[in-house]
Amino acid sequence: MIGDASAVRGEVTLRDFIETDADKCYEWMRDPQSVEMAAFTAPDPDDRDEFDTWITRVLANPTITAKAICSDGALVGMLATFTLDDHRELTYWVDRAHWGQGIATTALALLLDIETHRPLRARTAAHNVRSAAVVTRNGFVETERNVDFAEGLKRDSEEIIFELF
Repeated sequence: MIGDASAVRGEVTLRDFIETDADKCYEWMRDPQSVEMAAFTAPDPDDRDEFDTWITRVLANPTITAKAICSDGALVGMLATFTLDDHRELTYWVDRAHWGQGIATTALALLLDIETHRPLRARTAAHNVRSAAVVTRNGFVETERNVDFAEGLKRDSEEIIFELF
């Protein structure tokens, strides 16, 4: 993993995402309301074999920075940066039980101290205004929009691409 150091800001901390975090992550990523909000998800969120293949690939790739988000010491989410089509990209997921508490905004700020590659891209479904707010609060600006098939919605949906320069 790039950047093994843990980071702390207030009650929110980051640490390396480890294999034993996968079970909770799998549960978050199959929550129907969360899948609908994220929109651009795995084709079948209930496919544990596909999830395990994906998480194994993430943890084995030294170019991916994968961090666990903890609040008051409890695992509540994950975020990662990776390279896609020559662009450094960001992804994150927070357990729905912890939405609206500022955890994602704080965790992203912590990650940006670790992941210094710029520009850095983030993508959100256009209807996910909270996720768009998380990235814009951290300095990302909208650079484009497109419409693609969203597995989580089973239909085309608008996606916003943000960049941090």
